[in-house]
Amino acid sequence: MAEEREKSGIRLNKFLADAGLCSRRHADELIASGQITVNGTVAVPGTRVLPGDRVFFGQQELTRQEENVLLLFHKPAGLVCTAEKREKNNVIAYINYPLRIYPIGRLDKDSTGLLLLTNHGDFFNDIMKAREFHEKEYVVTVNKPVTEEFLTAMASGVYLSELGVTTRPCKVWKTGEREFHIILTQGLNRQIRRMCGELFYRVDSLCRIRIMNLTLDGLPVGKYRQITEDEKAGLEAELGKKLW
Repeated sequence: MAEEREKSGIRLNKFLADAGLCSRRHADELIASGQITVNGTVAVPGTRVLPGDRVFFGQQELTRQEENVLLLFHKPAGLVCTAEKREKNNVIAYINYPLRIYPIGRLDKDSTGLLLLTNHGDFFNDIMKAREFHEKEYVVTVNKPVTEEFLTAMASGVYLSELGVTTRPCKVWKTGEREFHIILTQGLNRQIRRMCGELFYRVDSLCRIRIMNLTLDGLPVGKYRQITEDEKAGLEAELGKKLW
């Protein structure tokens, strides 16, 4: 039986990710902390799951979700990018999708724009990893006129004193007296707001309009939709692998 499980089963951390509970990395933490049981036995790292096995997270039984979900959501301001039910303004409760999903990456509470949600978070986390250099595009308005000096400083990389790091060089261009577009390939905490702050600007509004080939085009604020086949093909081409 042990040999069969080793050859035929899937790794428990993948099962938990496919069930929409969490990413595979977080799954490893849950397993190590003894919070997952398989057939009534506390699971250990490396546990594999066979068809018919019963997997529980506490008192909650988990099943792999067969439907593949990748939603594009136009996040309004005021929502928090978390699945934590104790946060009354969490994005998952707002969307109220019939399957368990969770956000890929984050937009801070005051920001708006494109947010991706999925039930295959382990795979799609690759989209947000800084080392992959995938592009995210934003429209930003600030509290005073955008100057050439400001654009040059933003594009060259800004030292963030609170984080102790210098941002990667990026593409940035002026689109209005107090508005600019910026394309980042990393996602430091509140990165754009911190970059502007270091240059004595305050962000008044921030909207993410693109992640790789996926855009907000035609998607009203507060609405979501499933990825299209054309978008899926384009995303697969950029990632260099199949989504599902």
